[in-house]
Amino acid sequence: MTCINRRDLALLALRAGTGAVLMAHGTQKLFGWFGGAGLDQTAAAMEHMGYTPGRQSALAAGLGETGGGALLALGLATPAAGAAAAGAMAGAVAVHAPAGFFAQGGGFEYPAFLGFTAAAIGLAGPGRYSLDHATGHTFDQRWMLALAFAASGLAAAAVVMKRAQDRTDQGQQEE
Repeated sequence: MTCINRRDLALLALRAGTGAVLMAHGTQKLFGWFGGAGLDQTAAAMEHMGYTPGRQSALAAGLGETGGGALLALGLATPAAGAAAAGAMAGAVAVHAPAGFFAQGGGFEYPAFLGFTAAAIGLAGPGRYSLDHATGHTFDQRWMLALAFAASGLAAAAVVMKRAQDRTDQGQQEE
């Protein structure tokens, strides 16, 4: 008789919930669903926030959230999914950081929570109730974990540093 494993059930619930929130957030950017702005308006907002070029930035953020969220929910390519979602949230944290920590003041609390949760799932693995488990962990290898998190971390750092430099350059031009 097979017993339901509480840890695996908890990972399923955490993956499904986090993945659904990320997917909803990303589809707002990409398609304007759930009251979102859609790609064109998100691109303009990204430009305003200092992420240039805006359209590519909006597309990358939307795909990181939607794709990463979908893969997390399914438990497929879990390390890459967690890393992609965490990287996308790092960009959001950079935007909200000047407003402090708490979300009620416009701070980075919410994107940081989503990013850390996605990263933790990517590191912990998907559990038995996942497509990774069903496929014999074909897309959930140790090398993928290291590669995905290294690539996501480097990409997020490069994007955030470019944004900071562009904003500094813009401030100097205005003086």
